[in-house]
Amino acid sequence: MPEYVFPPPPQPFLPIRGSSAVFPIRRIFCVGRNYAEHAIEMGSDPTREPPFYFTKPADAVVIGGADTPYPTRTRDLHHEMELVVAIGRGGSHIPVGEALSHVFGYCAGLDLTRRDLQNEAKKTGRPWDMGKAFDHSAPMGDLVPAAGIDCSRGRIELRVNGELRQASDLSKLIWSVPEVIANLSELVALAPGDLIMTGTPEGVAAVVRGDLLEGFIEGVGEVRTRIV
Repeated sequence: MPEYVFPPPPQPFLPIRGSSAVFPIRRIFCVGRNYAEHAIEMGSDPTREPPFYFTKPADAVVIGGADTPYPTRTRDLHHEMELVVAIGRGGSHIPVGEALSHVFGYCAGLDLTRRDLQNEAKKTGRPWDMGKAFDHSAPMGDLVPAAGIDCSRGRIELRVNGELRQASDLSKLIWSVPEVIANLSELVALAPGDLIMTGTPEGVAAVVRGDLLEGFIEGVGEVRTRIV
């Protein structure tokens, strides 16, 4: 075993509903603009262009309904409610028809976004990292094992302080979960522990300190956090 110069950081993980075991997180991939109405509200073409991806660090995850600190260097923090797919079996060039066999489970998640930093990066052609991949930018609910879950349909919604902000259905994903897994596996070798955030529906908007965010995905579960 190597001798580390300082103790390694804790392994990020997701709780698994109904189990004392946890799901260790390796990487977080995020699909951009995967609902047509959200693409339109962001000023993009909603046609079925090839999916594109950005990433978040594994330790950006906030679990257990814990509070989320309002990030620095932004005045425009946005919520984005998403279905999260947890990979349990890795592979490269995974066929669409076999993709769901690589899924361990699903959870509800939030892709928090420093929209002002993201928009500035878009204008200058720079990476989105500091708009998307900051500390505590991925609150997530408990992971639910995939058996019996139909990820092709189901209500997805987000309420802020009890007010409905986002409401859609998983059937409106431009690229389905199996298609996303197959496509991403052509770009990287997926591995157990990888998470895929599959995109957000329309209705994204700013949140402020004190706001309570409560997301729900039919058949999957909930995510809850307060911005502090």
